[in-house]
Amino acid sequence: MLRHIVMWTLKRPEDAPKVKALLDSCKTLVPGIHEFDIGIKTEGLDANCDVVLVSTFVDAEALDAYQPHPHHQEVVKQIREMASTRHVLDYTV
Repeated sequence: MLRHIVMWTLKRPEDAPKVKALLDSCKTLVPGIHEFDIGIKTEGLDANCDVVLVSTFVDAEALDAYQPHPHHQEVVKQIREMASTRHVLDYTV
């Protein structure tokens, strides 16, 4: 399995619920998504970013199918407009 983690700092932190909704729309895009969890910064808790995606794919082929999916690419485009930074880490579980 592969874990795919992406964290964003937004230009406007108040856009976090919108980013979460966009990401939620990707939960079932391709077979092989095992886990797909989106978190947004909670006031009063430690955070270095505004939104995080923690997802697990059954294999590299599933992640490779997800990345170029047309709906995912549209979501990426919209989030890029709202984000000031993005960090990603993919690793084998």
